[in-house]
Parts: sequence; C-alpha cells; structure tokens
Amino acid sequence: MELAGVAAIVTGGASGLGAATVRKLAGAGAKVVIADLQDEKGEALADHVKGAFVHADVTDSDQVARIVAVAVEFGPLRAVVNCAGIGPPARTLNRDGSPHDLARFRTVIEINLIGTFNMIRLAAVEMAQTEPLQDGLRGAIVNTASVAAFEGQIGQAAYSASKGGIVGMTLPVARDLSSVGIRVNTIAPGIIDTPLLAGLPEPARESLGQQVLFPKRLGQPDEYAELAYLLLTHDYMNAETVRMDGGIRMAPK
Repeated sequence: MELAGVAAIVTGGASGLGAATVRKLAGAGAKVVIADLQDEKGEALADHVKGAFVHADVTDSDQVARIVAVAVEFGPLRAVVNCAGIGPPARTLNRDGSPHDLARFRTVIEINLIGTFNMIRLAAVEMAQTEPLQDGLRGAIVNTASVAAFEGQIGQAAYSASKGGIVGMTLPVARDLSSVGIRVNTIAPGIIDTPLLAGLPEPARESLGQQVLFPKRLGQPDEYAELAYLLLTHDYMNAETVRMDGGIRMAPK
C-alpha cells in the first residue's frame, strides 16, 4: 500500500514514538493528523509536516470521531498508528501494605487498551467506505504494545495488563476487519529512548542499554517508525505482533 496522497492518523503523535512515526509517514507523502493532549508540541509538528493537530483524548468517542473527521478532509483514510499510552508504576501491594489504587489501574487500561480499540473501531468505519485497492485492501492499522505484555516487571501490573490486552485483541480484530480489507498488526517495543527516559541519569540509561542482547543500546524512535511504516505498507503482513527489542527479555526489576 502506497502512502502518498492518503490520510493517516497517529495517536500520541506529538512526541516519542508517535512523533517519529508522524515524520516518517509525512515523508512518504501521507497527510498526517496528529492526535494528542500536548498542544504546543502537536501543533508545532503538524505545521512542520503540513498536517493537522487535534487535541483529543482517545478514550472519548466524540473526540476520536473528530480525529477521523479531520483526517478524511485530507483524502481517503488508509493508515492509523496507535501510540497514545501511559505507564505509571504501582505495585499490587505497596511497601506500606496498601493495595494498588484501583482508579489508577482503570485509568491505564482505559487509555492504553480501550483508547486503542476506540480509535480502531471508529477509524474502521471510515476505512471500510474507501475504494478498495489491490486484493481488496482498504487500509492498515498498527497498534503499540510492549515487551511488558510478555515480561511485565515489578510495578507493571496495570501497564502489562493493558499491553497484553492489545496483543490479545490483534488477531480477533484482524479477523473482524478482514471482511472489509483492513489489516491489523501490533509492535511490542523494548526499551526505547523516548522522553519517558530522558530524565534518567546517563549511567542509568547506559545500564538499561547493556541489558539488551544486541545491539547493546536503547532503541530509537526512528526504528519504531521504520517498522510501523513497513507494517502499513507490506500488504502480506496481517494479524501479527512483532517484538522490536534487540532480543531483550525483561527481568523482574
């Protein structure tokens, strides 16, 4: 699937993995809609790539519908990359003996898992109405899970549950949408050098990199963007979860 001239949506597109993906898709000729809560960064990037920014909470169906509406103004909606997510740590039982805050657990699930599905279901409505391409293809969706879906660390109960849910729904959603020609794949990144890690001291960052099997470094957002681009454009990639982690297998902590 060629991206030149099509509309694309990237949630969480104002920074990190999402921003790298926005730049990659725009460079391939797509008109990209950035959906995020970071207005200043999102608007600046949208200006840079000649796309659009929509302030949106992916858990709100009306706001997600607005993202889709803006996208179709640019052309046929054929690509969606879901990068929006959060990951605040908390143990099931805290050191002081108090339980994991249930509201925090719900919030992580709501944003990471339900927000991803919310974007998929509403984008699919519009994608299903586009003219089919070769083999009946109408569009492609890439979701973002994490290696925490498989090897969640201490304090990652909510995050791992949310990302495991994304992995678990990849195949059934791909099966659901196969009848309308939409492919669905998921990337499970390892330790990536995003703003989330920017506040760590350099020795801590180097230590994280040394835990990777090979190459012994943090992953780069541009590497995620390259893989997202491949999954969008490779017409025979469907219903897969691809680990992008340098071979790391996470320890308990």
